[in-house]
Amino acid sequence: MMDNIAVNLRADFPILNREVRPGVPLVYLDSTATSQKPWQVIQAMDQYYQKNNANIHRGVHTLAEEATAQYEEARQKIASFINAASTNEVIFTRNTTESINLVAYTWGRQALQPGDIIILTEMEHHSNLVPWQILAAEKGLRLEFIPVTDDYLLDLEEYQRLLALKPKLVAFTQMSNVLGTINPAKEMIRMAHDAGALTLIDGAQSVPHFPVDVQDLKADFLAFSAHKMCGPTGIGILYGKENLLENMPPFLGGGDMIRKVMLRSFSPNDLPHKFEAGTPAIAEAIGFGVAVDYLKSVGMEVVAAHEREITAYALDRLSEIPGLEIFGPAIEHKGGVVSFTLRGIHPHDVAQLLDREGIAVRAGHHCAMPLHQKFNIPATTRASFYLYTTLDEVDQLARGLENVVRIFG
Repeated sequence: MMDNIAVNLRADFPILNREVRPGVPLVYLDSTATSQKPWQVIQAMDQYYQKNNANIHRGVHTLAEEATAQYEEARQKIASFINAASTNEVIFTRNTTESINLVAYTWGRQALQPGDIIILTEMEHHSNLVPWQILAAEKGLRLEFIPVTDDYLLDLEEYQRLLALKPKLVAFTQMSNVLGTINPAKEMIRMAHDAGALTLIDGAQSVPHFPVDVQDLKADFLAFSAHKMCGPTGIGILYGKENLLENMPPFLGGGDMIRKVMLRSFSPNDLPHKFEAGTPAIAEAIGFGVAVDYLKSVGMEVVAAHEREITAYALDRLSEIPGLEIFGPAIEHKGGVVSFTLRGIHPHDVAQLLDREGIAVRAGHHCAMPLHQKFNIPATTRASFYLYTTLDEVDQLARGLENVVRIFG
C-alpha cells in the first residue's frame, strides 16, 4: 500500500514527531495551507547561513560566488521540475500571490485596454481574483466567470460560450484549494489559445501534488509557492514564456533588475533578473531547490497516487459521520482536499474541538469567499493531505469528528 511510503517518509519531517500538548501528538491535516518541511531543506538553509552567507550577483569573493552558484542552481532545479524551456522563464517572487500580481501589474497594464475581457472562475482563490479586480477598476476591463456546476466541476460549455467574447486572458486554478477539483488545464489552455487568449495558471495546489509540465500544457504563465511543496515560506515562482517576459516592463525598480542607470533613465537587466529587484530570499531559494530534489526523489507520480489513496479513504470514512456534508467532486476529479460542514455546528467550533485532540485542520472561507457564497455557506472545515499523511491519521480525524458530534448532542 502507498500508506507504507508515507509512514517511511515521516522520519524526514521533524515537526511530525512533536506533541501539541503533553500526551497529545500532532495530526497535521493542513498541508493545503502550508506543507511541513523535511530536515534536508532545513539543513540546507542552515548550512547556507553557517558557511556561504553573502549577497549574490555582485561580489567576486569566494562566499559571494558560492551563494550565487547555489541560488542559480536552485533556479535550474525548479525549471527542470516544471520542464521550462529555459531558466530565463523562471522568476523568483515572494509567493503565488506576488507572481499573479506581477503579471497583472506589468503585462496587464501594458497589454489590456478599456473593454477588454478577462475570464476567471467561480472557484478562484482571492489571489487570482483581487489583482484582476484592481486592474479592471483601473483600466475599465470586464471580468467574466466560468461557473461551478452542481457536481463541483467547471462548466466547460459555458467556458466555450465565454471564449466567443474574445477575451485577452484566461486565469484559473489548476486545483481548487477548497473543493480539491482538478481542472482540465491542458484542454482549457488549448481552448483559450484557439480563441486568441493568453493563459495564467494558479498552480499553488497543483505543482506540489502531481506532475506539471509547462511545455506539455503550453501554459503562458504559471504561479506557485515553495511553502506548499516542502520548501520555505517567503519564496515563489512565476513561470512565463520567454517571449512574453521579454516584452513585459519591470515590476519593481532597484538593484539587480537594471543593466545601466543614469540620472533620468535606466535600461533593464536581462531575464530572469529583470523581475528580481533587490536582495532576494537567497537561503529560501536554496531551500526551495532542495525541496524540489526531495520531491523528485520520492517521485511526483508516487505523491499523486498516495494522495488519491488517502483522499478516497477519507471520503469513505467521513461519509459515515451523521450530518457531515462534503463539498467537492468525485474522486477521479479530486486532489487531496476534503472540505465539509457538520449540520448545526460552526466550522470554527469543529476545528477547535479537533485541536484538543492534536488534529490540525483549517476552518473558514479559505480565501475563497465567492465560492462559499455560491453554496450559501459562510465557511467549511478543511482537512488536507500530503505525501506524509497516513491512513491512521484519517482514522483519527474520523474519530475526532464523531466526538464533536457527540459533544454537540
